[in-house]
Amino acid sequence: MSETSGKAPPAKAGREERLAARLRENLRRRKAQARALGTVSETQEHGPRPSFGSADDTLPKPPAER
Repeated sequence: MSETSGKAPPAKAGREERLAARLRENLRRRKAQARALGTVSETQEHGPRPSFGSADDTLPKPPAER
């Protein structure tokens, strides 16, 4: 068997390494952005979240037509 069995060819391996590095950078950037946005409380920015599942969350019925 050859030594490269189970591994990508050198050109493809280099590409995969570059892609992996870009993914790591993107993840770090998104985490930093999420931390920065997380300093503002969600209730201050958007108001309180509606509570689903209660009887009050049904839509009002239209008036009956005659």
